[in-house]
Amino acid sequence: MVSAQDVREAAARLAGVAVRTPLRFVEPLHAYLKLESMQPMGAFKLRGAYNAISRLPQAARRQGVITYSSGNHGQAVAYAAQLLGVRAVVVMPETAPAVKVAGVKKWGGEVVFAGRTSDERQRKAEEIAGREGLAIVPPFDHPDIVAGQATVGLEIAEQLPDARTVVVPVGGAGLIAGVVTGLAAAGSRAMVWGVEPSGAPKLKRSLEAGRPVRLDRTASLADGLITLSVGAIPFAQLAAQRDRLGGVVLVEDDALREAVLFLWRECRLTVEPSGAATTAAVRSGAIQPVPPTVLLVSGGNVDPSLLED
Repeated sequence: MVSAQDVREAAARLAGVAVRTPLRFVEPLHAYLKLESMQPMGAFKLRGAYNAISRLPQAARRQGVITYSSGNHGQAVAYAAQLLGVRAVVVMPETAPAVKVAGVKKWGGEVVFAGRTSDERQRKAEEIAGREGLAIVPPFDHPDIVAGQATVGLEIAEQLPDARTVVVPVGGAGLIAGVVTGLAAAGSRAMVWGVEPSGAPKLKRSLEAGRPVRLDRTASLADGLITLSVGAIPFAQLAAQRDRLGGVVLVEDDALREAVLFLWRECRLTVEPSGAATTAAVRSGAIQPVPPTVLLVSGGNVDPSLLED
């Protein structure tokens, strides 16, 4: 389990690396946006990736790292590896958005394409790691990843101590598990709600079953939220703090698309569908949070075509 001390140590490692992102109040939403889209590589994933890579033994770092990602975690691993002087290989789906592929390459990552599912790219990453002696940095199912993401919760508690509700997008559940843990470490009593695409309800199904459930397939405009299952470690972390989790709501792709456009037109924010999921949940009425409310905007690496009518 990730402890409060793990979170505090992660925060110390990330000082001067991850941006302490601002809260911005948006009147039509009656909520604050936590703008993780303002991280150097455009998403919260930097927190977990840097924490995990910096925790590797020096010998392992010299060999290099590899990950499997639909985009933002891959960019985060490439960026963190560049800062630490480490080789990084990123296995991405053949359908990865061009903006995210370009982002990985921008930060010096080597891109390998493999299939369309998370399973296919994980198998490819494991094959390459075994052949070349690279350390695998998983996208969400690792204590160091969860501890890094938990620093978001710490910041929210410091920036808005009286927050009552925090709404978080859910992919593999590393972020929501981290936010719950970080808020608890800071002494906050805010309730945390998760948002998933209707085409990828893996955490909702898992909570109903009392164990991680694997979906047969997933599909959504929000490419960062369509894992087939949540991680075992994030799920255990959430299960241990179940009283802090309000629940999980689902949003349709139409609501995600509308939220991306709303944030662009009304707030001048470039937000990808995964990052706009929390805004979509509020605007579609899927959730009516108790204020003060924080909506986590997890990433801003958006396909420019989504900003057009």
